Amino acid sequence: MSELTLRDVYEARRRLGGRVIRTPLIHAHELSVRSGGEVYFKLESLQKTGSFKVRGALNKILCLSDEERERGVITFSTGNHGRAVAYAAAQAGPLAVVCVSTRVPGYRVRALRRR
Repeated sequence: MSELTLRDVYEARRRLGGRVIRTPLIHAHELSVRSGGEVYFKLESLQKTGSFKVRGALNKILCLSDEERERGVITFSTGNHGRAVAYAAAQAGPLAVVCVSTRVPGYRVRALRRR
């Protein structure tokens, strides 16, 4: 794996443009006071899948070759990552299989199926 560059970040931003929500930063006053520095929260919970993981999953799927996309993707997850992969695949085209443990609560499985 090669070293991540600023160019890689900008290319991912371009790929994801219009596909994910540009989430706001909010100032965390109390934590800023306690830490002696400026602290902000990035509200990635506002993403369609409820977490930041959609950014990585969608970026990776958008970078797949045609051959890789045709084969589809598979992941094992108990929650947010699986939901992100399912959503990203639905947006970008490849078939996705998300394997989950039998111990995963029903509400999480339903969320995965909804993408």
